[in-house]
Amino acid sequence: MSAPSRDKLASSFQSTIGPALEALSQHRVIERLWAKDHRLWKPDPKEITDRLGWLDLPDHMRQQLDNLQRCVRAAQEMRITDVVLLGMGGSSLGPEVLRTSFKPQKGSPRLWVLDSTVPGWVREVTRAITPSRTLFLVASKSGGTVEVLSLFAHFWKLVGREKMNRGGDQFVAITDPGTGLEKMAQEYGFRQTFSNPPDIGGRYSVLSLFGLVPAALLGLNIPRLLDRAAGMAERCRAQADIGMNPGAYLGAAMGSLAKVGRDKVTIIASPGLATFGLWVEQLLAESTGKEGTGLIPVAQEPVLAPSAYGHDRFFVYLRLKGANNAILDRQVQALRTSPHPVLRFDLQDCYDLGAEFFRWEFATAVAGHLLGIHPFDQPNVQESKDNTNRVLGIVQSTGRLPEQPGSTPKEAAQDLSSRLQAGAYVSVLAYTTPTRAFEAAVRRLRRTLVTKHHVTTTFGYGPRYLHSTGQLHKGGPATGLFLELVDRMNPDLAIPGKPFSFGTLAHAQAAGDVESLRAHHRQAIRIQLGQNQAATVDAVTAALTPSGPSRRRTTAKNRRRISRR
Repeated sequence: MSAPSRDKLASSFQSTIGPALEALSQHRVIERLWAKDHRLWKPDPKEITDRLGWLDLPDHMRQQLDNLQRCVRAAQEMRITDVVLLGMGGSSLGPEVLRTSFKPQKGSPRLWVLDSTVPGWVREVTRAITPSRTLFLVASKSGGTVEVLSLFAHFWKLVGREKMNRGGDQFVAITDPGTGLEKMAQEYGFRQTFSNPPDIGGRYSVLSLFGLVPAALLGLNIPRLLDRAAGMAERCRAQADIGMNPGAYLGAAMGSLAKVGRDKVTIIASPGLATFGLWVEQLLAESTGKEGTGLIPVAQEPVLAPSAYGHDRFFVYLRLKGANNAILDRQVQALRTSPHPVLRFDLQDCYDLGAEFFRWEFATAVAGHLLGIHPFDQPNVQESKDNTNRVLGIVQSTGRLPEQPGSTPKEAAQDLSSRLQAGAYVSVLAYTTPTRAFEAAVRRLRRTLVTKHHVTTTFGYGPRYLHSTGQLHKGGPATGLFLELVDRMNPDLAIPGKPFSFGTLAHAQAAGDVESLRAHHRQAIRIQLGQNQAATVDAVTAALTPSGPSRRRTTAKNRRRISRR
C-alpha cells in the first residue's frame, strides 16, 4: 500500500470519510456556510446568524491596524515592560498560544495571561511585574465575567498604590459594544477601549481584537498573521473538489470518525506549538459537546506506542518546520503505520498559526453540521456559574464554605478503576498554581492511565476549563470520569470590594462544578491536595497501577465488545 498523503487519511479510512465529503458536496454545505445559512445547523437562527462574523475577520481586521498601532506606540511611550491579560476562555487561550509559540520580540514587553482565581497564581503574576510599568488588558466579550472583574479590582488597587502610576492610562478594555465593561472603562478612564464585532463567539475570536491586541503588543507582524489566515480562508471556499478544501476535509474527518467511535481528537504538536491544543480544546469541546454527543479534544497528553491506545482515537500532528521534531516524527510515523487515523499539517513558521486558527474554526462548523448539533451556543455553561453563585451565597450568609467531602488518593484510584472501560476518558481538573513538579506528576498519571488502562486523558486548570471544556463535560458523551484536585488556597488573597476572597471564589467554582457534573450523572471524584501536591497525584498513580495482567485482558475484551456494537 502506498504511503498516505500527510494531510489526508490513509486509504483504509476512505469508506468512512468519503460519504461525508460526498454529503457536504451534495448539500452545498460550503457554499451555504459562506452564505451564513443557519439552517445548516438548526431551523432556529438564534445564536447562529449573529455568531458567524469570524468568517470575515481576516479581511475586516485590517481596518483595525491603525488602532492597534496606536496602542503599541502608547505602550512604548509609557516604557511598558509587562502586559497582563485578564481574561477567560476565548479571551485568553488564543493569546496564550501566541505568547508561548513566538520567540520574544526585541523591544516588546512580556505578556502574562492570567485566567485563574487561584490566589497563588494571582500572587505569582503580581510579584513578577512592576505595577507602574505594566499595561493591563481587561478582556471580556460579555463584559461581566466574575473572574475578570475580580482580577481587575485586584490590579486596580495594586496600581493605585504605586507612586509613579498612571491610573486608567495603564488599562485597556477589549469587549463587545454596550457591555458593562465598556461603561466601566469610561468611568475609570481607561486609556483605550477596543470594541469587538459582536457577531463572533468567544471561542472563534482569536483573529479578532481579543487575539490581535495582545499579539500587537507582543510585537508580532499583524498583517502577516492576517495574510496567512486569509490564504486559508480562500482555500476553504473550494467547492468543486471538496477533498482539496482543508477546512472541509478536517471537519469531515472529525465528524465521520466520531460517528464510528473515534471521537477523541488527539492533538500532537511540535514543542514550540504545545499550547495550540489548549485552544483547540475550547473550540471543539464547547462547540460540539452537547445533546449527548461531541468531539473530545485531547491536548498535551504523552505520546505513546500505538498499542497503548484504544480504537476511539483520531490523531492530528501539527509539525513546525525547524523545531526539535525528531522524537515526535518517529512516534507519529509509528501511529501512521498502525490502524489509527492520522493527519499531519506542516507549518513553515509560527505565522502559519493564523491559517491553522481559521482551518480549525471552519472545520468545527463543518463537523457540527455532520453531527447535527449547534456549534455556536453553550447551553450547559451557565449551570456551574449558578452553582458557584449559590455556594458564594452560603459563604456570605454563614461565614464559611459548605463541607466538601473528598476521597483519599487510594479511594479515588479504586473508584476510577472500577469504571475504566473502553471509550472512557479521564479528565483531571486542578484548582492550584502550576508548578513543574505538579505538572510532571500529572503527566505520570496520564501516562499510566493510557498505558495500563487504555483510556483517554485530558487535563485542565480550574477555573480556566469551565470556560473551555466545561460544556463538553456536562453536555457531551457520558463517557467522562472527572478527578478534581483542589488546593487549600493558603495563603489566601482578598478581592477589593468583594465579601469573598480569591480562594473562596476558587473553592466555590470547584464545588459548583462538581455539583453540576453530578447533576448530569457524571462520576466526579474530589481530592484535597496536600502540602506536597505532586506526591498526592503520584499516590493516585501508584494506586492505579495494576498488580498483574488482568486489567489489560479485561480492557482488550471491552475494546472488542465496543467495536462490535
